[in-house]
Amino acid sequence: MAAVGTLANQRAGDRVAMAAVGTWPFSRAAVEAARRLMAAGNGATDCVQEAMAELENDKETGCFVVGRGGFPNKAGVVQCDAAIMEGLPGRFGAVAALPGYVLALGCCPCYCTPLTVARMVMDKNAHNMLVGEGAVTFAKEQGFSIEDNSDMMTEASLAAYEEFLENRKSTSKSHDTLGLIVLDRLGNITVGVSTSGAPFKDPGRVGDSPLPGCGLYADNRARAAAATGDGDKIMCFCPCFHVVQLMKQGFSPSDACQAVIEDICHRVGKKGIFEIGLIALNMKDDPGKRCSFGKSECTDSI
Repeated sequence: MAAVGTLANQRAGDRVAMAAVGTWPFSRAAVEAARRLMAAGNGATDCVQEAMAELENDKETGCFVVGRGGFPNKAGVVQCDAAIMEGLPGRFGAVAALPGYVLALGCCPCYCTPLTVARMVMDKNAHNMLVGEGAVTFAKEQGFSIEDNSDMMTEASLAAYEEFLENRKSTSKSHDTLGLIVLDRLGNITVGVSTSGAPFKDPGRVGDSPLPGCGLYADNRARAAAATGDGDKIMCFCPCFHVVQLMKQGFSPSDACQAVIEDICHRVGKKGIFEIGLIALNMKDDPGKRCSFGKSECTDSI
């Protein structure tokens, strides 16, 4: 179920074609927002952060296991994972098990989404990843305060949690993640991912999304990849790093994604295959996607 949205805007002369690729049909809004931001002259990293923020903060998107309205953990707390990675060496930031959202202080309050905090980690912290209370403390040091957990919940996510408490078993089969790859006119590429994680997970659980090489990977010499699916399984195979390395060897994005999924299938066997979808963008600005479950659900695009 790695449906993608893509759009490219070819520039005259030797300029690079701008492009954006997102996971799942619900990423369409983020892809189109990235197009508008690029047209206004914004760089890849700013486009990823701003384009994803609207979906992270949209309660309607929560049913896709993203941000506000996402499913809480076993303790009833929404904990989010997010990461951002540039194609330049050493440019990566992530947060994991981040409770709630942080709220900007001052006369013009605005929501600071998990990906925004991850961007702050990349730009302003000596470390690359902060988790739980460490991420909260860092965000507060940047001038933000934490929003109450009740504001992160919706009627739908609360009802799902109450059903979980009654049955002590999750009925959700979803492993969605919002992922976005953006290539700007200067040839810089950035990939971002954000998720509220597996529904009703153990407190502190971290999936593949914020782990470099697992949930995302970028290299200006070969472009980038992002993953969605069963994070506990995906993290065992570092698929995004593998996809980027294959593209560096000359594989097309679709062929690289297919080769990685076939390798995983070969290693775990047909009975052991799990939900995984991959998207990628290469040096020629060609998008690609493959998934382990039903081709008809992998081909929607714009």
